[in-house]
Parts: sequence; structure tokens; C-alpha cells
Amino acid sequence: MAAYDYLCMACEQRFEDRRPMTASVDTALACPSCGSDRVRRQFSFIAGTASTGSSAPLATGGCACGGACACGH
Repeated sequence: MAAYDYLCMACEQRFEDRRPMTASVDTALACPSCGSDRVRRQFSFIAGTASTGSSAPLATGGCACGGACACGH
């Protein structure tokens, strides 16, 4: 299961929904606040902290040698 962030285009309520990663993006979904089916999936970014006791943010993915690139570092 994956958590996805959504925005209702009718009432502008932001909400989260958990769906199987194999579920279609176009699967019907209704806003829990107003019931509208005019919702858009939003990009969400996950951040955490390093497990070394540091409180510095740790970004996941991307480049700047955070991992998912071909820059060779």
C-alpha cells in the first residue's frame, strides 16, 4: 500500500488516501469533506532524519548525489 496526497478541486480540502501501488491513478475517488469526485493527486515529498543521531533533514531520491542519478558519485 502507498499513501497518496490529493486536493479536492471543489472545496480545496487536502487529504491522503492509501491505495495499492498497482491501482490505476484514474480510479474514482471522492473527497471525504464534500463528496466531490473532482480530485487531483498531488506530488508529495518524504523527508526524514539521518539515523546517526543527527537532526539534519534527509531527502529521499533525486540527485545532488542523494542516490537516484547517474552523476557517478
